[in-house]
Amino acid sequence: MSIPSPILRRLPLGAQWPCIDPFLFCAHHNDAYPAGNGAFGPAASLAGRNLGSDFSGKDGWSMYHGQEVPGFPVHPHRGFETITLVRQGMLDHADSLGAMARFGGGDVQWMTAGSGVQHTEMFPLLHTDRPNPLQLFQIWLNLPARHKMEPAHFTMYWNETIPRLQHSDDAGHATTVTVVAGPLPGADAPLPPPPASWAAQADSDVAVWLISLAPGARWTLPSAVKKEAGRMLYWYVGNGLSLENEQIPAHTAMQLDPSRAIALHNSGTETAELVLLQGRPIAEPVARYGPFVMNTEAEIHQAISDYRRTQFGGWPWAESAPVHGAQPRRFARRPGQTQDELPPAA
Repeated sequence: MSIPSPILRRLPLGAQWPCIDPFLFCAHHNDAYPAGNGAFGPAASLAGRNLGSDFSGKDGWSMYHGQEVPGFPVHPHRGFETITLVRQGMLDHADSLGAMARFGGGDVQWMTAGSGVQHTEMFPLLHTDRPNPLQLFQIWLNLPARHKMEPAHFTMYWNETIPRLQHSDDAGHATTVTVVAGPLPGADAPLPPPPASWAAQADSDVAVWLISLAPGARWTLPSAVKKEAGRMLYWYVGNGLSLENEQIPAHTAMQLDPSRAIALHNSGTETAELVLLQGRPIAEPVARYGPFVMNTEAEIHQAISDYRRTQFGGWPWAESAPVHGAQPRRFARRPGQTQDELPPAA
């Protein structure tokens, strides 16, 4: 009797990757920005772009909602969390809590929107003498109803502190797994998620892992702890991958059987890059409207009304799309603090 495939279904990646409960959204931004113009924007013509809503990918990059600097000027959120992983380039963050940060190179920001927050995510083009490539993931993780109105919370994970599993197979081929959330045998204990997060609940089985397999590498993805966990594996870089000897023909999103440990093999000549999103479903109704995610339409209407009335605490910055200077240093300034936090020394 043949063993059934561990892949329950395959879905196209697209501009926004398909997600299942408790995750709401995953976007992979991969922009080949040109040299900067000295004012943090591109030293290239913006003619022909729908500025304010440019998702065209023209010439390999977009301005998104930025008018002069690419990115996302001030906008609100309520009822969920954003997990932002910057692999290349820099992101400038500012929010209505008074927090600010410039991060990149593997850093992660985890923001609980909770009852309401405004923030910005700008992509400053700091280099005027060379291109400014940017690659990041933004993941939306839902909040259970009992925590949707918790106060907003800002969390920063520096690349140097994020646990990693370094594995070498019998042939000496390397696999690296970056553990943003969820314990992984062989890696250090994961960093604590924000207190109101679904990932902070003892039985949520939330995992956010970045998996990198060298050419020829073999590694076994352990089974989920909870048999009811939703599990999505996204293959987005590389030219060869097999799961349990089943060759995957093209980059794709795969919903996996959570009860099975699954042998991965990079059968190609290039490094294979994958993302795993896993978690026990919250299993509550979801009502969504733009930047608000609640449980009912009435709660969405209340969120809109509250935002119009309170601006979720107001906007403490002089600009709607602040950029944090010309120095390419990474830092964070937490709410209510006056001193910058820097990454740990190497």
